[in-house]
Amino acid sequence: MFERQNKIDYSNLPYRPCAGIMLANREGQVFVGQRLDAADSQYPDAWQMPQGGIDKGEKAEAAALRELREETGVVTDLVQIIGRSTEEYLYDLPDELLGKIWKGKYRGQRQSWFLMRFTGDDDHIDIQTEHPEFKNWKWTDPQGLPDIIVPFKRDLYRAVLKEFLPLI
Repeated sequence: MFERQNKIDYSNLPYRPCAGIMLANREGQVFVGQRLDAADSQYPDAWQMPQGGIDKGEKAEAAALRELREETGVVTDLVQIIGRSTEEYLYDLPDELLGKIWKGKYRGQRQSWFLMRFTGDDDHIDIQTEHPEFKNWKWTDPQGLPDIIVPFKRDLYRAVLKEFLPLI
């Protein structure tokens, strides 16, 4: 007897609208956080820059500032927006995550990125927020970003880095 395999075609699903933040300090290093759920994934050592969904009716810049506060505790008064990506960047989820996150409604994300200069001190960063996403954080060399994140986001990070590196 043969088992019938139900394959779902995720290619018709939309991309989740999202805002990403490259937060640079005065020394030109970039903030990255290690996700709380990373230990349970196949990417336990992966880091990422702050990012999150854009709510219906919300502008991308407002979403970026909200996500930055929600994920890092950094308030608007401690950042200067230096630039916004010239395009939306897309990434697809790997097969093992399709249908498992975002209630299976999206195939990946389309992201507007913002480069922000952090004008505060390290003690202004508090990842123990109301709904924490990160277990650790650090400042890192921007050119090393693609090496420390999940493989399925590396091309996107390279593109964002290429656009923002001259401005950092």
